[in-house]
Amino acid sequence: MTTATATQTRKFAIGRYATVVTRVLTGLLFATTGLNGFLMFMPAPDPSTMAPEGLAFNAALYATGYMLQLTSGVQLVAGVLLVAGRFVPLALALLAPVVVNIFLFHVFLEPSGLVMGLLVVAAEIGLAWAYRDKFRPMLQAS
Repeated sequence: MTTATATQTRKFAIGRYATVVTRVLTGLLFATTGLNGFLMFMPAPDPSTMAPEGLAFNAALYATGYMLQLTSGVQLVAGVLLVAGRFVPLALALLAPVVVNIFLFHVFLEPSGLVMGLLVVAAEIGLAWAYRDKFRPMLQAS
């Protein structure tokens, strides 16, 4: 094996492990937060520390009677799929609107969580890139 081939093999192995770690950690995050939406085992943030716009948005979602449960269900199912490594492209597609909403919520309504929003967006984009060959047929014009 030449030096160039060995270096290329190591880079491939590191990239594969980084993808698996990102997939599992992202899956655990969404499975946990999705389950929390149903069981409420994590403490809620103190409303006095939140921006009024963020509180109003959360109150509006709660008032629908279904939106928080729907979002929690999607997060739970997609998170479990990511952890299991099954149907990963489907899980990423299900999570894409949730991730966009998380990011935009923190950009426009609650800036205090922007770092976490950026991390979630980076994980989603990184995983979508790693599985880009699975998305290619869906993105071809017919």
